[in-house]
Amino acid sequence: MHAHHKRKVLDIGEQKQYTKKKCFCFRNELISFEGGRDEMRVKTMIILCIAVACSIPRTSEVIAGQRGEELAAKSAHEWLALVDEGKYSESWDESAQLFKAAVTKEQWKDSLNGARKPLGGLVSRTLKSKTHATALPGAPDGEYVVIQYTSSFENKKSAIETVTPMLDKDGKWRVSGYYIR
Repeated sequence: MHAHHKRKVLDIGEQKQYTKKKCFCFRNELISFEGGRDEMRVKTMIILCIAVACSIPRTSEVIAGQRGEELAAKSAHEWLALVDEGKYSESWDESAQLFKAAVTKEQWKDSLNGARKPLGGLVSRTLKSKTHATALPGAPDGEYVVIQYTSSFENKKSAIETVTPMLDKDGKWRVSGYYIR
């Protein structure tokens, strides 16, 4: 070590005389250092430990977000199965409260009879994208997942279906919007 980087392992009995020097405790030993690399290493280690500790909640938030997207996608899949089977009233029953407040069951049935039924049976549906959002145009802030599918029907070879499940007030994911083009 260079002369200006003095480092000394202190016995517990020597602690009192070094209280004004820069010291830290490691494995029950008091370690003294004066400036230079030792001080920089300690500061770097402290910063690194803080950074790692701060990243732990973010990791759990990501996992929770991924789990939420999985539950939202499952909800969308089950809801689309009702629509595919022509069970339009049941799809309304399984929709989010926000959806039910915006459209009556009769309006929903009439809308799907006019827009979805003429397309014929589902031939294929492939996930195109899945995006988490907390704000959407024309909707209150909340937890949403906007899911797009590339779909094919008997009477329409190529369509994009957009299904938007939301985390409903009871903690369950339910569809709050459906659009097909």
